[in-house]
Amino acid sequence: MASHRRPKQPSRARVTVLTATAAAAVAISAQAANAAPSEKPSKDEVKSKVDALYEQAEQATEKYNGAKEKQEKLQKEISTIQDNVARGQQDLNKLRDGIGSMAAGQYRTGGIDPSLQLFLSADPDDYLDKASTLDQVSGQQADGLKKIQDKQRELAQERAEAGAKLKDLSATRTELGNKKKEVQSKLAEAQKLLNSLTAQEKAALTAEQNRASRASERAALNSDTGNPGKISAGSGRAGAAFSAAQSKIGSAYVYGATGPSSFDCSGLTSWAYAQAGVSIPRTSESQANIGQRIYSQSQLQVGDLVFFYGDLHHVGLYAGNGQVLHAPHTGAVVRYEAIGNMPFQFGVRV
Repeated sequence: MASHRRPKQPSRARVTVLTATAAAAVAISAQAANAAPSEKPSKDEVKSKVDALYEQAEQATEKYNGAKEKQEKLQKEISTIQDNVARGQQDLNKLRDGIGSMAAGQYRTGGIDPSLQLFLSADPDDYLDKASTLDQVSGQQADGLKKIQDKQRELAQERAEAGAKLKDLSATRTELGNKKKEVQSKLAEAQKLLNSLTAQEKAALTAEQNRASRASERAALNSDTGNPGKISAGSGRAGAAFSAAQSKIGSAYVYGATGPSSFDCSGLTSWAYAQAGVSIPRTSESQANIGQRIYSQSQLQVGDLVFFYGDLHHVGLYAGNGQVLHAPHTGAVVRYEAIGNMPFQFGVRV
């Protein structure tokens, strides 16, 4: 028999909830339809962000270079101390062996009371001579014991120094790893931005940079009155350093690199001066503290070191006529650039 019961109607509360949900869905759909798509950054905006990231990466790079240099120095110092400790331990062992032999000899000849030995001696004069020798041996023994004590103190100090340097080395290695990660993170972020550009935009950026580099090279060449087609390097070690750097134009920038095929900024300047027979520090911050400082750009000479940014994290070589020869950043090569493109701080004449 068929049922004649009426279907159950939804409750008023349930109808209200369903109506509200449907209204919310319609509103969200309308917002999504009306929302403007997120705007893709322009080529110039990408370039600005990438340049900022490259600068941050170079700051971290110079800190990385400093930590690496400190690590190498500590490793050499620790090795020297450990060698000294090893030699000192050998000397201590010899001193102990000498004292042991002396004590054994005394025991063999000095077992009877000295006054009784004199009474029983058939030759008192001979005994007195021997007694005098024993006094000298006792004096040598005391001197030997003092030497052992001094050597023990010296070794303890050297071991403590080595322990402190090993702790410093461990902290430096941690800092080195952190700075390396920071550099890699900034470079990866910059590369991600560059990858967002179209092939046409990338080509346009490259063309702009090439035009700027050629303009800087022409400006530097125009300051030369001697050798057409090549900037006059001047004389002396600054000239020799500049000539060496010129020979590396087009070499890739690689953070932490000191040549001969790739460089970072301070890697290029330290390598160039090394070719001139001059040893200068590895990092830009340390290089800023050598030689004579020159604050007026008009007084700069070709081959002078030139420093940029408040923390001095970038350095190049002055090329004349307001231009600098340097290793700029990742993705670039050793090239000329207008000194005014960066916040100049001062020059240094080595």
